Amino acid sequence: MTGSVVSFLSADAARALERLSALEAGEAGEADAAPLDRLRGIRSLVVALEADPAALRAVRDALDAGATWDEVADAAGLSPSAAKYRWAGDDDAIAIRQEASRRRKRDRPSSAPTDLPGLSVSEAAKRLGVTPQAIYQRVNRGLLRAATVELADGRSYKRVFPDEGPAPDEGPAPDEQ
Repeated sequence: MTGSVVSFLSADAARALERLSALEAGEAGEADAAPLDRLRGIRSLVVALEADPAALRAVRDALDAGATWDEVADAAGLSPSAAKYRWAGDDDAIAIRQEASRRRKRDRPSSAPTDLPGLSVSEAAKRLGVTPQAIYQRVNRGLLRAATVELADGRSYKRVFPDEGPAPDEGPAPDEQ
């Protein structure tokens, strides 16, 4: 099926598309594919398409035909800077950027750790019924203790300790409105 319709795809992407199509047609031995099998098929196709050089070829062809980066970005559903980051330059420059991105992702997790002491500024604000700006003001005035927690990978987080009272050596907190 995919050989003639999407001949520009790599063999891996074409196979992933064929497997997904087979699930849709019930050719996988079942009348209806299980929802998790469909999800796995969709994910396999997405991964194969992300790795497929067809997009880079299409971008280069479009640029050679006079398209602008804005037009390429619009067609790809990206911002112009994201499109340039992904596809600008020769194969070596692109490979270097991709490896640097993979290395950053390995070295720096994308989610904040959940085992930090104290509360985040937004958590403290919710608990005290004020805005995050009010928390920063209270910290600056010495009415709340806060500390910056730095992790081994270089990330740092401002943590607030509202149950501990004022910052050390600041004395009792004056009444606030």
